[in-house]
Amino acid sequence: MGLSEILHQIDNEIAQLQRARFLLAGQEPPKKRGRKPGAVNAKPAKVAKKRTMSAEGRKRIAEAAKKRWAEKKKAAAAK
Repeated sequence: MGLSEILHQIDNEIAQLQRARFLLAGQEPPKKRGRKPGAVNAKPAKVAKKRTMSAEGRKRIAEAAKKRWAEKKKAAAAK
């Protein structure tokens, strides 16, 4: 029996005990939400959202690149 199976059984027992406690206290057990107890990484990893650059940011980068190339061109012409 693997570690994940043991954890799954423990989670199932905890869930049963919690349901029994709610019934004995005369309360309504909470509705099941999300994944099953003990399900490790049941959902796939989220895909990182693509970042977008503002027009202002693109303009600043373009101006800086033009400035660098102009300086490089000027230095090459001086040699």
